[in-house]
Amino acid sequence: MNLLGLIGLCYVAIIVWMYFSQEKKLYAPKRTMTANPSDIGLTHESIWLTTRLNTRIHAWWVPHPAPRCTLLFSHGNGGNLSHRLDSLRIFHDLGLNVLVYDYSGYGRSQGKPSEAATAADARAAWDWLVETGSVRAQDSILFGRSLGGAVTANLAAELAMSGIAPAGLIMESTFTSVPDMGASMYPWLPVRLLARYAYNSLENLSSLRCPGLFLHSPEDETVPYQLGRTLYDSYQGPKTFVNLSGTHNAGFRTSGHRYPDALNAFLDSLKKHIN
Repeated sequence: MNLLGLIGLCYVAIIVWMYFSQEKKLYAPKRTMTANPSDIGLTHESIWLTTRLNTRIHAWWVPHPAPRCTLLFSHGNGGNLSHRLDSLRIFHDLGLNVLVYDYSGYGRSQGKPSEAATAADARAAWDWLVETGSVRAQDSILFGRSLGGAVTANLAAELAMSGIAPAGLIMESTFTSVPDMGASMYPWLPVRLLARYAYNSLENLSSLRCPGLFLHSPEDETVPYQLGRTLYDSYQGPKTFVNLSGTHNAGFRTSGHRYPDALNAFLDSLKKHIN
């Protein structure tokens, strides 16, 4: 009985730890900026956006001299803008204008990350594109990687409620919801009851019909491949799925030409939607 009591006490302690540690597991910001697009030969403008929560966030506008369209890039849960130069190079070589922003509490952005804050951050970036950047919604693509996929799905749903649709949607190495992620990682815990965050991309994408590109590696050790496949399978718009190779954070690098080729093919398929 003493042993069972000890095991029960340990289990309760783990549950309490899990409940209060969710924020640190979900967000891993870095404050120090280590580089900028100029370091890889890309012209850029450093801009500041004010969100609906009255938080000032930092972003980079990386224009292309002859753009095919414009990409709004929502990055993953770790680091900051300065850790996305490899992606910015790929996007630029594909002929894209890019707006990439840091979430609240990341890099030079003020505030603290949360589900409400990331939603406000993404909307502030979108509003800058269409209002200050003079980019038409139908010439824009929403791109989300990992946590950024969930942020992007939420933004897409918010825009859809206002009758706004981008030309396309790209979801890379992302998940259906945070509770689904937790349940896959800790099947022996009542994760769905403990979850303080939703990020329900499955629900947020349910009303979208714009063309979608989904990319995920079966070797992803962070976001289960099956969650990426489930998100793709449930999507009701025109869609394409591409298998990457390698780990969660390196798949876009280690997949070789398959990665930029997939993006390029998707961009070509959007020509009839982009004028």
